[in-house]
Amino acid sequence: MTEQRIHAPRQVAASDLGELLLALETEFEVPGEFDAATLQAAQQAVDALPEPDADDTDLPFFTIDPPGATDLDQAMYLERAGAGYLVHYAIADVPAFVQLGGVLDAVSRERGQTFYLPQRKFTLYPPLISEDRGSLLPDVTRPAFHWRIALDADGALGRVRLTRSQIRSRRQLDYDTAQRRIDAGEDDEQLALLAEIGRARLVQERLRGGASLNLPDQEIVPESDGYKLVSRTPLPLEEFNAQISLLTGIAAARLMLTAGTGILRTMPPPDPRDLKAFRQQTRLLGRPWPEDTSYGEYLHALDLGDPRQLVIMHRAASLFRGADYQVIAGQPESELVQAALAAPYAHTTAPLRRLVDRFVLLTCHLLSTGQPMPGELEQALPGLPELMRASSAAANKVARAAVDLLEAYTLQHRLGKRFQAIVLTAAQGGAVAENGSGRPRPGLLQLVDEPVTGSFTGHADAGTLVTAELVEADPRTRRIHFEIVPRG
Repeated sequence: MTEQRIHAPRQVAASDLGELLLALETEFEVPGEFDAATLQAAQQAVDALPEPDADDTDLPFFTIDPPGATDLDQAMYLERAGAGYLVHYAIADVPAFVQLGGVLDAVSRERGQTFYLPQRKFTLYPPLISEDRGSLLPDVTRPAFHWRIALDADGALGRVRLTRSQIRSRRQLDYDTAQRRIDAGEDDEQLALLAEIGRARLVQERLRGGASLNLPDQEIVPESDGYKLVSRTPLPLEEFNAQISLLTGIAAARLMLTAGTGILRTMPPPDPRDLKAFRQQTRLLGRPWPEDTSYGEYLHALDLGDPRQLVIMHRAASLFRGADYQVIAGQPESELVQAALAAPYAHTTAPLRRLVDRFVLLTCHLLSTGQPMPGELEQALPGLPELMRASSAAANKVARAAVDLLEAYTLQHRLGKRFQAIVLTAAQGGAVAENGSGRPRPGLLQLVDEPVTGSFTGHADAGTLVTAELVEADPRTRRIHFEIVPRG
């Protein structure tokens, strides 16, 4: 499942926007620059980098990432193997640089993950590691965990082997370039195999009853009277690439469950009441969810180029709540499933950007090679869920504030305009006001033609389509408010 991000392109050059975005860093206490001791520890780790166990630099790995990316966690090389496939997936060997109990370990536990803001990112590890010596950049030799994952002709998971090695990526592709090559029918065996395996894994996902949600990125684009927030529809290749990452996370979960130790990414199934409300919203938006169609099949059939169906996808993402991390401790496997994927799953493939992946990779490698778990690793696992919960809450909070800010910024020049919207929650009367003042509690709506949510006052039932007039859009308070326009 990919993370939704929001981008403020360079052409949006308003100084007040830049100042407001910078102010978020202080308001939400985003981790700042690394101190001298941490930078020195990173340099020492690079200087003392051990020799890998093996050498796989003969394999022509390649990467696919957003344009300009420098923190490259994953590289792949794909092969046919009889009637099936063999996926070579290299993951940056961050543990080679980060000693358990050392300075870098302590700092990364405090941060938890990389924080992304529209103006810049705050990395989990010093840039020397996260964007240079630990990153799987092209044409340089790098340490990596090398996953070899066998698939049958239908894309079903088979034998898995994991080693620590060194690899050398040959190409760094971006999504747009790679998709154009596929669409143009260029003779690129690796991209053709990626599309073939990606489609097979999507079929496997639907057979399980799962659905990975590749939510569109949001971008600001200029208009004649201001700016507008639009969604960039994910390319098919992005979904295929995501399937390779999900495959590896599922393989890692299976390995740890078999051994009875490790840490998984879990998610409970949606509440039946939320599912009922979601079905009603799909009918109102003109794309009803048939009773005889699974959740995964329905979402995969949506056309994200249609604004109304895009709204459905955004609402689908809100069905699954309660994502968490759980240490394996003898629970039934049914309690350890990631419900949206309909399978046990582990965060595995982003160790440069997420703390828990480093520990999952270490655990899986030790299990796959029959080595004992060191005491430091066993002691660290129980504390990881709380560390990840805290960092995820902090990262999500500032990311949500950035989205609210940019939404208000793009709409501030459109006061008085009317929009079609779907009501997510109805406004409530004075007696239930949160502050006890007797004032009504606003409702919440989402615009149909733009990826924007906002509060509203006026009468409208949840799940209904309405016309709403924009009466407030203040970037400084990050508040957007509408009034419902009475019918007729």
